[in-house]
Amino acid sequence: HMVIDSTGAITKPLQPAFYAHKNGTDQNNIAIGGAAVTWSTERFDLNNNFDLSNDRFVAPVTGKYFFQVTIRIGAVDTAAGYYIIQLITTLKSYQFIIDPNFSADLNYMTASVTVLADMDASDTASVIFDQSGGTAQSDIDGNTDYTWFSGNLVC
Repeated sequence: HMVIDSTGAITKPLQPAFYAHKNGTDQNNIAIGGAAVTWSTERFDLNNNFDLSNDRFVAPVTGKYFFQVTIRIGAVDTAAGYYIIQLITTLKSYQFIIDPNFSADLNYMTASVTVLADMDASDTASVIFDQSGGTAQSDIDGNTDYTWFSGNLVC
């Protein structure tokens, strides 16, 4: 289950690791009060632990997992009380929050959450986009350069 090449580099082909993206599919006019971020494509999914049908990662073993989610928000509404990007695991929620108190609506803004999370076997990790107040005009950009969710088992 480990491969050591001629240079001494060690790889673990069954080590849980994934990278999911929206494959160009936008989520438009997200409802006020929150919505699950959907993922349509896996660039890779070692050990097959990302569940595309439920838009979540399922931990195969107890350990520490490194996650990163980056989302490009389009049509940012200055009338919103706040925007929150949540990376939610079974044990804890990790958040990026911003009060969009700008002088005018923004065409776009990028938000990221990065964490080393403690997870037990069968725990899940998913992403929620939440807007408080304002107009339901904001979009999640589906461009693979701007919006993705990745993770791997560290130890």
